[in-house]
Amino acid sequence: MTLRDALRATCLSLALHCWMPDVLAGDQPAPFADGDAKLGKPIVARDCVACHARRMAGDAEKMYLRSDRRVHTPEQLLAQGSYCNSELGTHYFPDEEAHIAAYLNAEYYRFKP
Repeated sequence: MTLRDALRATCLSLALHCWMPDVLAGDQPAPFADGDAKLGKPIVARDCVACHARRMAGDAEKMYLRSDRRVHTPEQLLAQGSYCNSELGTHYFPDEEAHIAAYLNAEYYRFKP
């Protein structure tokens, strides 16, 4: 694990502790219950696809389909979305992050409630 990977993992963990304490307490509602996949789809198309395509040799979907993907739980998906929001400086509101997560879950991850 590189220093950058360790810092990312730490940031994701802090995001869970600071912004989603109910998740850590076990009181999480159904994944992305407040998100609307229909509202998340155009946000992903506008802001996520180009970055993922650059990172994945032109195929943005590989980000979600690769065998070594980082997201394995609903909490990790929400945290990764927050991380990308911060890195890109897109200034999404929490409801927009939930819409993005709902779309990605419906399209790729399929986490159960």
